[in-house]
Amino acid sequence: MLQLGFATRDITPSRPAMIQGQKGRRIGSEALDPITVTAWAMSNPDGSEATVLVSCDITTPSQRLIDSVRERIDASSLPIDGAAVILTATHTHTSLVHEDGPYEYPGGDVMTPMECEAWLTEQITAAVEAAWHDRTPRIVARAFEHAVVGHNRYAVYADGAGQMYGKTWRDDFANIGGYEDHSVDLMFAWDPDGALAGIAIVIPCPSQVTEHLTQFSADYWHEVRVELRQRLGNQTSGPDADATSGLSILGLCGTAGDQSPHFLLYAQQEEEMRQRRGISEREEIGRRVADAVERALACTPPDADRPCPLTHHTRHLELPPRAISQAERDQAEALYDEAVAKGDTDTWWPKRQKAVVEIFDGEREATLVPVEIHGMRIGDFVIATNPFELFLDYGLQIKARSTAAQTMLVQLAGRGFYLPSPRAVAAGGYGAMPAVSAAGPEAGAELVEETLSMIDDLMEPDQGA
Repeated sequence: MLQLGFATRDITPSRPAMIQGQKGRRIGSEALDPITVTAWAMSNPDGSEATVLVSCDITTPSQRLIDSVRERIDASSLPIDGAAVILTATHTHTSLVHEDGPYEYPGGDVMTPMECEAWLTEQITAAVEAAWHDRTPRIVARAFEHAVVGHNRYAVYADGAGQMYGKTWRDDFANIGGYEDHSVDLMFAWDPDGALAGIAIVIPCPSQVTEHLTQFSADYWHEVRVELRQRLGNQTSGPDADATSGLSILGLCGTAGDQSPHFLLYAQQEEEMRQRRGISEREEIGRRVADAVERALACTPPDADRPCPLTHHTRHLELPPRAISQAERDQAEALYDEAVAKGDTDTWWPKRQKAVVEIFDGEREATLVPVEIHGMRIGDFVIATNPFELFLDYGLQIKARSTAAQTMLVQLAGRGFYLPSPRAVAAGGYGAMPAVSAAGPEAGAELVEETLSMIDDLMEPDQGA
C-alpha cells in the first residue's frame, strides 16, 4: 500500500486584502466561504520515493511563493526534498493577491501582497508538514467519470475571429471555438479497514462561477466539498462544518485554458431548471460532481493487493517565447492607449500590453520561458502537471497518446500564463493574446512531446508494477 497522509489549512485572511483575478482592483474584508489549502503527502513504504501535492484556493502560485514554501521545507526536519513539493491552484478569482505588481496597493489596514505571501507560506508549509506526519498505509485506486462543469468559452464568427464570451445570438455567429471536456479523473484513498479517507478530483475547469465577488471564496469547489462530505464523509459534516476536517478532498484544475463554467449556449434554460430545483449554479456543479464521484466509487472497491508503487520525475524546460504579429502588436498598443485614456497605467493589464509593443519594436528582449513539469506514477496511472492555463487541444493530445492506463493532467502547478492552441491564436481573443500568453503554439507542441516522453519514462517496466 502507498504511504499517504492528508492535511488542510484555512487560508482565509483575518484582515482586508486585495483579491486576485480581474483587471481592476477589488478589496475583500470577509469570506463567503473558506478558502483553503490541502496537501497529500505520498511515499513508498521503503522511503524510495516521496512527493507532496498541494491544492491551493488561489488564482495561481507565484514563483516566489513556491520557492518560499520549498525553502521552508528544506530548512525543516522533514526527510523530503522541498523540490518534491508541488503547488497547484484551483484558479478561483476570489482569493488573495500574494505578489507585487498586479494592482496598486491602497494602503491602510489592507494586507500587502508580501504579507499575504508570508501568510500563505506559513499555512501551506503547516499543511505539508501535517500531511507528512499523517502518512499511513492506505489503499488507493483510480477511476474515471463525467460531469458537465466546464464549457468552451469562445464564440467564433463568420470571418474566423474568436471572442471570449462572445454573443452567440449575433447573425454572424458560426461556431463554438473548440472541444468541451467533461471528464472527471479520480483517485480514491481508503484506510486499511476500508473506510474512505480521501478523494483527489481533477476537473478541467477553473473555479470561476462567481468570479467578480468582493468576498473571499473557493467558488464551486466549496459546494463540491460540502456535497461530498455530506454524502460520503462524517454525517455531522455540512455547510457550517470545519473546512479543515472530515473527508479529505484534493481539488485539482485539469487542462482548461479555453474552458470556464460560464455558458455561451443554454444559459437561460440552465437557469430555469436551477430555479425549478431551488439551487444555485455552484450547488448544481457540486451535485453533478458528487453524482460522478458516487457512480465511480460504486464500482471501484478498495483492493489492498492492488500494486501502487510511487515514482516521481521532474523536468525543467526552456520553451520558446510567443511570436507576435504586426496585428497583435497594433492591437496591444490600442488597448494600452485605451487604458491610459481611462487613467489606468499601473495595473497588470496596460503593463502587459505595453510589454508586447516593446518586444515587437525591439525595445525589450523576448526571453525563453522557464517551465517545471512533474510526473507521478502511482501503480498503472500517472498524474502530470504543467504551470500554464493550457488549452484543451494540448491536453487531449497528451491523454490520447499517453502510455499510462489513465493520465490525470493538472494545470497551474506553477506561475503560468495561457498557452493557446494554433487555432486559438488564429481566431484571437483574450487568452490567445500575447499579453497573457508568454508562450505560444511552438512551445505547446514541445510541452506535449516532453510530457509524453516523461510519461514513457515513468511507465518503463522497472519504474513500477
